[in-house]
Amino acid sequence: MHLNKQKQLSLSSLCSALLPFFCSQKDYFGHHPVQPPSYPLAVRNPYLSTWMPSDQVERMPFAQPQFWAGQELGWSVMVRIDGQTWGLMGISDSDAESILPATVHRAEFTATHSVFDLLAGSVALTLDFFSPVSPSNYVRQSLPFSYLTVRVKNAQDRHIQLYSDIDGRWTGQRDRSVHAFEAEGELMFHALSVKDAPEYEEHDDMAIWGKAILASRSQNRGNLSALAGDAHIVRSNFAEGGQLSGRVSSWSPEGVVALAHDLGKLSHSDLVTFAVGYERDHAIDYLGEPYTGFYKSEFPTTAEALSFFFDDFEDSERESWHLDQELSTLSTATAGPKYADIVALSLRQVWGGIDLTIPDMSKDPDSVMAFTKELSSDGNVNTVDVIMPAFPIFWVMDPNWIRLLLEPVMLYLESGRWRLPYAIHDIGTHYPRAVGHDDQEAEPMPIEECGNLLILALAYVRATADHNWSDRYMPVFQKYADYLVENGVNITEQLSSNDAAGPLTNETNLAIKAAIGIVAYGELSRDEKYTQIGNEHATLFFEQGLGTDENRTHFTLLYPDQPGTWKIPYNLYPDLLLGLETFPAEAYLMGSQFFQNVRGEYGVALDHRQDWAKSDWNMWLAGTFETSTRDQFVNDLWAFMTNGKHHWPFSDRYISTSSHGSEPGVPILCRARPTVGGHFALLALRGSRILQSLSGSREITKPPPFRHGGFKVLGHEL
Repeated sequence: MHLNKQKQLSLSSLCSALLPFFCSQKDYFGHHPVQPPSYPLAVRNPYLSTWMPSDQVERMPFAQPQFWAGQELGWSVMVRIDGQTWGLMGISDSDAESILPATVHRAEFTATHSVFDLLAGSVALTLDFFSPVSPSNYVRQSLPFSYLTVRVKNAQDRHIQLYSDIDGRWTGQRDRSVHAFEAEGELMFHALSVKDAPEYEEHDDMAIWGKAILASRSQNRGNLSALAGDAHIVRSNFAEGGQLSGRVSSWSPEGVVALAHDLGKLSHSDLVTFAVGYERDHAIDYLGEPYTGFYKSEFPTTAEALSFFFDDFEDSERESWHLDQELSTLSTATAGPKYADIVALSLRQVWGGIDLTIPDMSKDPDSVMAFTKELSSDGNVNTVDVIMPAFPIFWVMDPNWIRLLLEPVMLYLESGRWRLPYAIHDIGTHYPRAVGHDDQEAEPMPIEECGNLLILALAYVRATADHNWSDRYMPVFQKYADYLVENGVNITEQLSSNDAAGPLTNETNLAIKAAIGIVAYGELSRDEKYTQIGNEHATLFFEQGLGTDENRTHFTLLYPDQPGTWKIPYNLYPDLLLGLETFPAEAYLMGSQFFQNVRGEYGVALDHRQDWAKSDWNMWLAGTFETSTRDQFVNDLWAFMTNGKHHWPFSDRYISTSSHGSEPGVPILCRARPTVGGHFALLALRGSRILQSLSGSREITKPPPFRHGGFKVLGHEL
């Protein structure tokens, strides 16, 4: 045993010694666990969403990261080793003569980190981009900053200096950008903003009324320096001297703001942490009242918030590695390692589409509400059919977020300002103006949103036992349950959540949602009359065959008399998750067999008329299948995620089949959407709850232990 251990140690030492050699070879490069379309770098809310396309990673020293919508953002990282400067990310051609490019040899993503290993000569460095995900710690989750940690290894007796900068493109309007600088104790930060920007205004999906932040904190007094100005001059200043000169900064819209650390000669491995962010004092306009980030209840100034952010780094990082491991273990046990890859890449994208806020005037932490933007489409605020596909991630991580996202909607509906008989689609035409639709002109999806609202409300109550919340809004819920009772069988022409597919009359999948929504209200209200009506609707569409083909092999797209049509009946999923038993086990068995026969190269299209699929709905549907069919759906989504045909943030809408002549495996329009929370559908069915530890912040009451209806399908309990 001792000899074997010695051999292992010798082999480890040999590998460490040979690593610089292998990594210096031109063809040595690896993605781990797989190559994603794009790596999340700083992803915290709809306006701090920065990504590195995976096809740019091998040339990362020259590559520019991108905003989620595709705009390039200037962000550079350099290291100076014994007087020679090396580019690690984002150096320009004009700097290439004096700055050598490091070699990238490995890229990795976990649920909360994107990590890149590079070699600068013989010195190994790691860039760790870390965006905390801590739903049960409201301060930590709401902070609009993200960490970049640069770790230096095997650099004993080498003089190390580290540098980072950002440019005016982070403001959304570079040509109007202005600069401010602040130093407080060991903290230094630059702030870039747009001069005279109107509040709540965007430019190409980027906020322009806030301020972009680059910050760091000195490890030893005097080792941190700062400068702003022409990019070539500032970078040359660092390349030539290793520190940024003390001369007065000057700013022009083409410039950069920079911070540099001088670590001196190292005796051991060391690290430096930078923060990037985008802060808005007034984050959301909710019905005419400004709402701000939750963190301002404790840290009202930028300097205070940044100081806490750096203080919180160790606790936050420890929690993140625990989350990464727990999520990987649970998702692998649920549906295998490919499923683990899918949910790991989805996590930051979901939380990066949400702001957690409180009223700016009172800063009352008990008045907390969450807002989400409908990214990649029309930018609506708290779209109910965006919250709906995402809700499995909230069910798994912290069900209170279902309420936090619904609360702004419910308060508006309770006020009576929305006068139509069915539930509203969203509470604002464009983020961040959550000002409602007093003109009654919101996108009409009557059955869709009534069903969604009732199912989401029950999901929250089932997970938390918070009947006080649901009882308060019961008159609103009853209104929409009655609408489904009256309109859930003879469905007039209307849109469903998949509005790109156009409106339909008597769509079966909407009828399924209506039946389940009615039963959900029966559970909420404890009124068995509604449960009975919902069950009768389900009997009509399945047992009596109104919504199936003649041989009952599949649900049809439309009814009646449309046997050759089909659409994925993903609306069955919440019936299973909540144990309502609106539809019998045979309905799920039917689909499990049928959809094996209509799969395309990358999964199943939305319906027989389309070549495109929705990843969230496919994971919902997969959860209703027996294991082998479920795993096929997981494999198909993983194949799309890893095929290298696009380099956007994870797209939830893509071409799955060439049946109608389209090229399979490419995305359509949608990128960075929080709807990928639907990928957690299999974890939710497993009964998994990932509850975060709370450190150094306001503690939030956790939901009670998981309770499941015990609904058995195909011989196994879900």
